Amino acid sequence: MHYLGLILVALVAVEHVYILVLEMFLWTRPRGLKAFGMSKAQAEATRVLAANQGLYNGFLAAGLFWSLLVADAGFATALKLFFLGCVVIAGLYGGLTASRRILLIQAFPAALAFLAVLIAG
Repeated sequence: MHYLGLILVALVAVEHVYILVLEMFLWTRPRGLKAFGMSKAQAEATRVLAANQGLYNGFLAAGLFWSLLVADAGFATALKLFFLGCVVIAGLYGGLTASRRILLIQAFPAALAFLAVLIAG
């Protein structure tokens, strides 16, 4: 279960790097428009907000990567649970307020990783 937890944490971290790229750099490009179902005008109007959001997703990814590099097992577990908890809460909020897809794309993988880390202790 320990290795499963590490793999899931890494996948959630990589996912948030991808979200950062989408929100900070591809928001007004075809890939970003398609990912978020927006028109070019909507994307242009919300570009700065999206970049800010992307930055926060980058901080979540950085925290998750940090948790994979810490030598102290107890501290590493605490970091993993904290940052995964943040992702789950953000995913739940986004899923309830913006798009239900966020529950599946963001909250569910983070919740699985959280459970794997918790069980591995």
